[in-house]
Amino acid sequence: MRDERLLDMRMCDLKLSIDQSNLGRRINQLHRELAGRELNFKPHCWLSEEWFSPDDVPGIAIPFYLAHPRLTRLERKQLLEVEGGTHEGCMKILRHEAGHAIDTAFRLRRKARYRELFGKPSQNYPEYYQPNPSSHDYVLHLEMWYAQSHPLEDFAETFAVWLRPGSRWRKRYSDWPAIEKLHYVDEIMKSIRGKKPLVTTRQQVDPLSRIRKSLRTHYQRKRLHYGVDFPSIYDKDLRKLFSNSDEHRRNMTGAAFLSRIRNELRRTVAHWTGEYSYTIDQVIQEMIERCRELNLRLGSPADEAKRNAMILVAVRTTHFLHEGRHRVAI
Repeated sequence: MRDERLLDMRMCDLKLSIDQSNLGRRINQLHRELAGRELNFKPHCWLSEEWFSPDDVPGIAIPFYLAHPRLTRLERKQLLEVEGGTHEGCMKILRHEAGHAIDTAFRLRRKARYRELFGKPSQNYPEYYQPNPSSHDYVLHLEMWYAQSHPLEDFAETFAVWLRPGSRWRKRYSDWPAIEKLHYVDEIMKSIRGKKPLVTTRQQVDPLSRIRKSLRTHYQRKRLHYGVDFPSIYDKDLRKLFSNSDEHRRNMTGAAFLSRIRNELRRTVAHWTGEYSYTIDQVIQEMIERCRELNLRLGSPADEAKRNAMILVAVRTTHFLHEGRHRVAI
């Protein structure tokens, strides 16, 4: 089915199934990880418009596009990325959402110590948040310092770091203030081992079968919210660094080139600027995604392009941190 025809379909008419996709295996892996921690909890999952775990429902809504490869391709074309599109990426989000779900199931947010460490759960969600990339008060799990967006997200991110097999969080965060939150999660999870959840509803909120809007309307709203159609701040610089002329159409793509030198870029710019490597990596990722959308390719010798890329990443990292351009949409 071509994109134009597919975009005109209503979401409720997609007739998708978790069991007939890779999602079933990933959900089973999440359940095994929870069981491995002796937690008597298996969050139920359903397909919806996006990732979320509803208030008062200890389950996980998974976006529809992960249930079929054709829809995954459409998602990437429309929004330039696929949230949870790889096995590793999907498991990271599932662990995060499981943090919300177990919070709900055992009513953890009602505990005074929870509110003391993470903040007030009743705090309104902002439309945007502006993180502090250098803060060590929060764990790093999902991109864009998501733990800083809201107290409930802070808990879910901390839980996800605690849950991930082989995370070595005690060593990784030993000298960070965030270690206190991780110890709290460790303690509270031990306290509920083998216990039955207090909230057991299997309700599905906004299941795909009840969403009647078209995929076209869905993506129009998403693109507006995330600014996908807005001119990128990187465009002018990237067009100087790379090329989209016909004479270079057989050259390596700019996205592939930046991906190949990504580790070296991150290390070198961190040494030059003293900035946190994770911050620099976010800037590089945005540049890679924009190169891909603009179909840019190498138009100069690789050594020259690498040198100029290092300068550009250093400059953009400074702007990213100090000019307020790292405001992130929720």
